[in-house]
Amino acid sequence: MPFREVNAKMVEATVQPGVKMFSQRGAMIAYKGDVSFTPNISGGQGGLMSMIGRRLANEQVPLMTVEGDGTVMFGHGGHHVHVISLAGDTMHVEADRLLAFDGTLQQGTMFLGSQGGVMGMVRGQVSGQGLFTTTLKGHGAVAVMAHGGVVELPITPQRPVHVDPQSYVAHHGDVRNKLSTALGWRDMVGRGSGEAFQLEFSGHGVVYVQASEEKL
Repeated sequence: MPFREVNAKMVEATVQPGVKMFSQRGAMIAYKGDVSFTPNISGGQGGLMSMIGRRLANEQVPLMTVEGDGTVMFGHGGHHVHVISLAGDTMHVEADRLLAFDGTLQQGTMFLGSQGGVMGMVRGQVSGQGLFTTTLKGHGAVAVMAHGGVVELPITPQRPVHVDPQSYVAHHGDVRNKLSTALGWRDMVGRGSGEAFQLEFSGHGVVYVQASEEKL
């Protein structure tokens, strides 16, 4: 794994010759060695179609390509940072949550309507993600940002997980998600916006939640 958590709000990344890394522009705090930083306009490993998809999705968080031989410290806005490892599966995450990620991961954009039809689109509006979400697929590591730290909640077929939409950060694995309504006293349970909705995750995987309902 190229990322080492320095403290709750910073990570140190190992940059190796011939291996690219991508980070949110302006996230570099310090570096050692022969490392270069260049603006990235081609959508990471997803290429031109990834860039076009993010423009259509209004997820135009600027990236920079990090290359060379050394170490780089990343952090942004004093947000808590959490490192997630992917082993060939796909992670769904909002673009502005991404601090840095391996260049081996392929970046794309998914229309939320394709995950649950109309309810998928409603889920996007309730969670604040809009109608699209960013995907990262492959083998590698991702450093994501959140308010108040991140908790990993395992998802199994026998034990689905219900999440307040405003506390959702990301998920990965063979996971299905849907929007469910909370009626009566359950409206008072979540930490978020007061909307009578919950996100239900089922299957095999992990969902990541933050200890706050605040957006980045």
